[in-house]
Amino acid sequence: MTNFFDGIAPVRYDPDATTDLAYRHYNPDEIVLGKRMEDQLRFAIAYWHSFNWEGGDPFGGQTFERPWYPQDSMRNAKVKADAAFEMFALLGQPFFCFHDADICPGGETFAEYLSNLDEITDYIGPKMEATGTKLLWGTANLFTHRRFMSGAATNPDPDVFAWSAATVKACMDATARLGGENYVLWGGREGYETLLNTDLVRERQQAGRFLQMVVAYKHKIGFKGQILIEPKPQEPSKHQYDYDVNTVYSFVKEFGLEGEVAMNIEQGHAILAGHSFEHELAMAAAFGLLGSIDMNRNDYQSGWDTDQFPNNVPEVALAYYEILKAGGFDRGGTNFDAKLRRQSLDAEDLIAGHVGAMDVCARGLKAAAAMLEDGGLETARAERYAGWDSAAARDMLANGTLESISERVLRDDIAPRPRSGRQERLENYINRFV
Repeated sequence: MTNFFDGIAPVRYDPDATTDLAYRHYNPDEIVLGKRMEDQLRFAIAYWHSFNWEGGDPFGGQTFERPWYPQDSMRNAKVKADAAFEMFALLGQPFFCFHDADICPGGETFAEYLSNLDEITDYIGPKMEATGTKLLWGTANLFTHRRFMSGAATNPDPDVFAWSAATVKACMDATARLGGENYVLWGGREGYETLLNTDLVRERQQAGRFLQMVVAYKHKIGFKGQILIEPKPQEPSKHQYDYDVNTVYSFVKEFGLEGEVAMNIEQGHAILAGHSFEHELAMAAAFGLLGSIDMNRNDYQSGWDTDQFPNNVPEVALAYYEILKAGGFDRGGTNFDAKLRRQSLDAEDLIAGHVGAMDVCARGLKAAAAMLEDGGLETARAERYAGWDSAAARDMLANGTLESISERVLRDDIAPRPRSGRQERLENYINRFV
């Protein structure tokens, strides 16, 4: 036990509360589209931002003071775990997520790393049982240590590839031991700074072979969870191979991994790729690869992935609309890949950030469910494409040639007149719900 959260009561649903630390919209037991709200949203807390981040930025160092600093010993790793599960008990969310480097120090050798990971896994297991907090997903940090400066799977040094493969094996084992529902691969350094020293073909082949090994090991150990890839276009690398959903989909197809891999999609990464969150979710659903999400937001006045807590209900509603339309989460969920601002120093700030984010998501989910039940967007979409339901249009698409279509245009004197897309009306429609 720690005293970091002393004086903070467990957060409860109370729509009339006057305190900052109460849920006004997130009611775990409320039924939304036939499921409990908790089971629709499947909230998870990101261990790394909540407990590892020290408040630094590119221009300044640590601003936070925590009982588990410095994060270089197993003793402090256990203090950090104590605090983490105290917070999980206060918030009552069903899941958490971690990188290996979040929960324990790496050590000087790979053997020491394995020993540390085994020890902290054994320490965390009973805490999960005691609090009822489950593991949404685990992953390996293959981007922070200097050995990964030129990538992990895509590194020009085969020894780094080997270290990375051994690390992922260890993390998959730990994730399986803790009952994780997914395993995530995020290629934070799988990219390049300059083409002057980069062999794109070789690096892509290495990344594909690495992923094939991960899938093979999943089946070997009987891991029932999803393997998820998290797309990201840049930062820290100038260009990353997992740029966006479309790029990852082509990669999955190229290496014969359809049906084996899904995606963990982050709002902030979608924005960095020049897309909206709902666009990336809709594309993943169209490919059958929508697995899980990281919920956060960027500062739109900054070109950086700022990982702020979500606070925009209309944006969140459009995201959950795509998720619900695709059938909702199976093994995935809503992980808050979000961190405090470096001036937000207090334990109460950490609780309040998550409380507000969970309320925003709950409001967005309810709005999305109401829109889906109303059917207005789908009716408008069906009407816009209704012409393609005619026998002539279906035959043209299936059997037409440029010659036959040209003959039809001449014969039937086809002279199309543009029709309104009614965007403003649809935007107004959405605003009725949010």
